Amino acid sequence: MNHRETSRVALQARLEEALAGRVPAVVATLVKGEPLGAKLLLLPDEVQGTLGNAVLDATVEPEARALLAAEKSETRSYQLPGREEAVEVFIESYPPPPTLLIFGAVHVAQPLSHFAKALGFDVIISDARAKLATRERFPDADRIIRGWPDETLEQVEILPNTFVAILSHDPKFDEPALVGTLNTPAAYIGAIGSRKTNEDRRRRLAEAGMSPEQVARMRAPIGLDIGAATPEEMAISILGEIIALRRGRSGGSLTNATGSIRGERQPATGA
Repeated sequence: MNHRETSRVALQARLEEALAGRVPAVVATLVKGEPLGAKLLLLPDEVQGTLGNAVLDATVEPEARALLAAEKSETRSYQLPGREEAVEVFIESYPPPPTLLIFGAVHVAQPLSHFAKALGFDVIISDARAKLATRERFPDADRIIRGWPDETLEQVEILPNTFVAILSHDPKFDEPALVGTLNTPAAYIGAIGSRKTNEDRRRRLAEAGMSPEQVARMRAPIGLDIGAATPEEMAISILGEIIALRRGRSGGSLTNATGSIRGERQPATGA
């Protein structure tokens, strides 16, 4: 095995190790130009490999990291000094799976956990009530944290691909969860309850010192307006709103929609 092949094997092994550890990664591969097939691996605090040209490496790196942050993959062309033909680089993002953090181990949380796991989410259940927060009730959850919202938030890092569903329907659980998440980079924060409940909730959050911008981030009542009545239907309503947000869609009927029916597929999260 020559040096180039050895480097590729080492890079692939490092990528697989990163993915197993839920570490975001992006790989740039030279698909037009020489050395064809050269690869550059970018991790949060690490760079491995090269595309065979220092200028190209330096140009591709910030663009690749931006695509990773946007959870997108694409091929881009680059014109290098002294070369007549442009080179092409395929940039493939491997973001960590999105996380669904559910506060409240209630009936709706059970199908929500199950459906979210089937959609590729890492699922975390949080509830201080030990009788509800059990593995028997939530066999699909990746983590079950028996604790109050503030205790849970000490153990869970809220990232831009974290989605929060607050379902307890009890102010002593729901409002600390809202106060603890509305100032985080979470992609989505939804709370269960009627319109009247949420009007009162918004008022109390403002009185507690939350800014209008923070309060406005709360999606409440949670979910899409599909007339959901059962726990399963409510779970679909919540996940429908989350999917629409991830895809940049309104969540309305396709009958009246314009443009492509299908949203952009999320990039692979495995090797």
